[in-house]
Amino acid sequence: MWPDSDSASAKLYARAEQVEPGGINRLQTWQEPFPVYAASGAGAYVTDVDGVRRLDLANNFASLMHGHAHPAITAAVTEQIARGSCFILPTESEIFLAELLCARVEGFERVRFCNTGTEAVMIALKAARARTGRPKIAKLEGAYHGMYDFAEISLDSGPETWGNVPRSVPYTQGVPKGVIEDTVVIPYNDTDAAARILRGQGPEIAGILIDPVSLSCGMIPLEQNFIDMVQAVAAETGALVIFDEVVTFRLGPQGAQGLYGAKPDLTTLGKIVGGGFPVAAIAGHAEAMGVFDHRAGKPLNPSSGTFTANPVGMTAGRIALELMTEAEYARMDALGERARAGLRAAMDEAGYPGQVAGLGSMFRIHTSARPMKTYRDTFPTPAEAEATTKLQRDLLLAGFITTTKGCFISTPTTEADIDAFVEAAKGCFAKLATAA
Repeated sequence: MWPDSDSASAKLYARAEQVEPGGINRLQTWQEPFPVYAASGAGAYVTDVDGVRRLDLANNFASLMHGHAHPAITAAVTEQIARGSCFILPTESEIFLAELLCARVEGFERVRFCNTGTEAVMIALKAARARTGRPKIAKLEGAYHGMYDFAEISLDSGPETWGNVPRSVPYTQGVPKGVIEDTVVIPYNDTDAAARILRGQGPEIAGILIDPVSLSCGMIPLEQNFIDMVQAVAAETGALVIFDEVVTFRLGPQGAQGLYGAKPDLTTLGKIVGGGFPVAAIAGHAEAMGVFDHRAGKPLNPSSGTFTANPVGMTAGRIALELMTEAEYARMDALGERARAGLRAAMDEAGYPGQVAGLGSMFRIHTSARPMKTYRDTFPTPAEAEATTKLQRDLLLAGFITTTKGCFISTPTTEADIDAFVEAAKGCFAKLATAA
């Protein structure tokens, strides 16, 4: 079994190295010395190709709200596939899902579907430019919004590059100079400094893109006054507010914006709205979404896609959201708090100076006890990064799939599952404390 060199995973990785760059297709799947390959999933558990069964607390980076192979989703999708998987023609399934979303969130008057969170953010940023006629986008330092040049600026900037006032730092090689110049970076949770930057460049800013609980900013929630400031400055300057709720829409029937009482112009969605299939969306009030309307001629922001709004994804997304009742959200919140409280107690018992962040059904373990508010506070030292990687590996060996960016609970997960995870984590914390 993993990580033995004669395991089935090792043999699959040897094959993958011959046909895939580095032997993988997603960076998130990498695990030293090679990835664990999945064979099947059922409910809250995944069984790998060597027959090892583990509790899945990654859930494909928050996309599997109902875990693996949920019977209701599987049945509905199977029925739809038998009728056809995609057409050049629209289907009623897209109307059902759009109606459900609009009924749940006050600010959702129109919905435009696409296939990935990256696409949703890209299209939303283009929509903001089309709506305002302005070139610049403002985003949070350290926040991840998918693989689009403008959204990736300052994603992983560090002390050697970030500057006193946040600089626009490219994430990949070869980013055009214009992209860097047209992306305004604001500090995470520093309300006064962010307001000064936004007001200083306000006449040129088309949209302000924020993630209310950014995974790459430590899963530290944005403060209410920060979100209130963003909305106020946007109203002053004429910029659009764009909420990235690709992950945080799992926090309640109205997503994070419902918790904050926020009213963004546009919201990007993904992950749970596809029920385990590649579905994403841009939603917002009718005026902001008017840039997609073709009825008066070429839209200000045309968007399309071969697999956009395919009936398989639409059906899976509808069933997944229908299963999420108010009571189910409350139960998931309680499981998340059970995990966070249990992990904090486990750290105390093990004598390990870490901390736990998160909200709702999400949590993240930090291998540092220092106060955390901003992205820069959460940026790990080399020793902290090493400890985080070791913790993730030790938990995997103990039977739990996690990520270094955070964990996401699925509805099949039980209190007993959470308690077993906490108990295993306590042993891992003790090992880290001894090694420190």
